[in-house]
Amino acid sequence: MLVESPPEQRAETASVLPGRRAIRAAGLLVSLAVLVLVALASIAVGAKELSLGQVWHGLFDASGTYADTVVSDRLSRTLLGLLAGAALGLAGAVLQALTRNPLADPGLLGLNAGASAAVVTAITFFGVTSLSGYVWFAFCGAAAVGAVVWFLGGRRGATPVRLVLAGTAISAALYGYLQAVMILDDAALGRMRFWTVGSLGSGSDEAVLQVVPFLVVGSLLALLLARPLNAMAMGDDTAKALGADLNRTRALSMLVATMLSGAATAACGPIVFVGLMVPHVVRSFTGPDQRWILPYAAVLSPVLLLGADVLGRIVARPAEVQVGIVTAIIGGPVFILLVRRRRTAQL
Repeated sequence: MLVESPPEQRAETASVLPGRRAIRAAGLLVSLAVLVLVALASIAVGAKELSLGQVWHGLFDASGTYADTVVSDRLSRTLLGLLAGAALGLAGAVLQALTRNPLADPGLLGLNAGASAAVVTAITFFGVTSLSGYVWFAFCGAAAVGAVVWFLGGRRGATPVRLVLAGTAISAALYGYLQAVMILDDAALGRMRFWTVGSLGSGSDEAVLQVVPFLVVGSLLALLLARPLNAMAMGDDTAKALGADLNRTRALSMLVATMLSGAATAACGPIVFVGLMVPHVVRSFTGPDQRWILPYAAVLSPVLLLGADVLGRIVARPAEVQVGIVTAIIGGPVFILLVRRRRTAQL
């Protein structure tokens, strides 16, 4: 027998939900404002010190002394950071929902390993030395690994556990191949050293244009997956009862994660922890609803990535610390804290 809630309780619940939505919407607007400020800081601050006036002239005077530094370097770098950050955040959020693992990231399914192994192969066996070549090899490597993980995970019968196990096994094999090739080829080791760290310093109009189509399509698909992923979070049986197509949702989620993380890794190298930390932290104040997690992750991940990049330019002037190193230094302690909090909550 179903018992109806009292009218007063139903009225209170109806008034609370719009209030929560308003708070989340306001928080998203604040996050966008923070993103704009961090993007402006990324343009204004660099390893080479420039005044705000010099930055302004560099932006709007194409023939000026500072145009190359501001536009060709910092502006393109900032655009790449915005795109790559959003891609990594969305990919991490989708994978955490897909695997039902709040500590998942693109590396968990071997996508970063596939991109790295493909770039090493391109350098060692095909003599590729340009960023434009790296982009396509890295993307194809991530896509190939995504397809293999989906196949080994059971395709139509894929489950989160099978996908994670397949991704972990492939990652181990590919990183073994990666280390072997780099040890045997000194030239490859020298060329790969910069790329494998993860950097926005390679940002250029060419790099941005090459990855934009994948990032735009992947981002739109990720946002459209919010409702099916919410249904899957309730368990397979409940999701089926709600009309969700589990196989299609999992296949599309793998495709989206591959497109987003593959394109970001291709352009910037394997940057760690961004796709793990931001969706996990976002979930702590938005709740489990993917309709809010995904937009927040798309906005706050570039904040972290660009903020780390700005910090890396400041701490070692006139040189700079690559953003992949900064995110690893920040992410390591944060990851340990998240794991400890999760274990405490389970006890």
